[in-house]
Amino acid sequence: MRIIRKIFNSRSRDDGDFLLEIQQILGFKPKNIQYYKKAFTHRSVNEKNEDGLPINYERLEFLGDTMLSTIISYYLFMEVPTGDEGYLTKMRSKVVSREHLNELGKDLNLIKFVKSKIPNEHFGDNIHGNVFEALVGAIFLDQGYHYCERFIRKRVIEPYVDIESLEGKIISYKSLIIEWCQKEKKEFLFDTYEDDGNDELKHFAVKLYINKKLISKARATSKKKAEESASKRAYYALQDKIDEFL
Repeated sequence: MRIIRKIFNSRSRDDGDFLLEIQQILGFKPKNIQYYKKAFTHRSVNEKNEDGLPINYERLEFLGDTMLSTIISYYLFMEVPTGDEGYLTKMRSKVVSREHLNELGKDLNLIKFVKSKIPNEHFGDNIHGNVFEALVGAIFLDQGYHYCERFIRKRVIEPYVDIESLEGKIISYKSLIIEWCQKEKKEFLFDTYEDDGNDELKHFAVKLYINKKLISKARATSKKKAEESASKRAYYALQDKIDEFL
């Protein structure tokens, strides 16, 4: 009986610490703490509910992504009455870009709450954005739209959304290079290949050619990262010309 009481008291303390820290981030007291626990449960834990359904943050991440897009869309719609559909879509993409969401998750240090069988240092950057979206989903289920909007305004819009700055922000250098080349009728080629180096992790190298001329090179742990890095270097090499396109 004493052992059972000890375990129960330990769990209560853990729940109390989690509740206190989450409350400081949210700015309000949660009604159902289980939503927030689920928002930080990684699939590697392999937990299931009584119906045999998995307990992890992935479905909450989907919901949070939808809520973020909706609330940011409404904010931009009201804030920029002269913006057409294309402009508003591009601006929303900049606010809810994976890179930006990862920054938000890091700023709030959300990874410290993640329950996983994988060490935190083995996660990629996207874990930060994923749990941020899951947290937004948990807020919506727990408190509804009003609280969800209030949280996003406090944590996303007020500190980070500046219309003028966003207009000049580049979210994908690769997309920019491709758009510029197509507009200027220039040929481009991303020559990407596995790099047989001495690294423990597999790396990819890429050479970016424009009109058959080598413009930049880069190396990273994925094709996507290598191509984005090469595109960024190409942008700075051709910045004067590309900025006219922007």
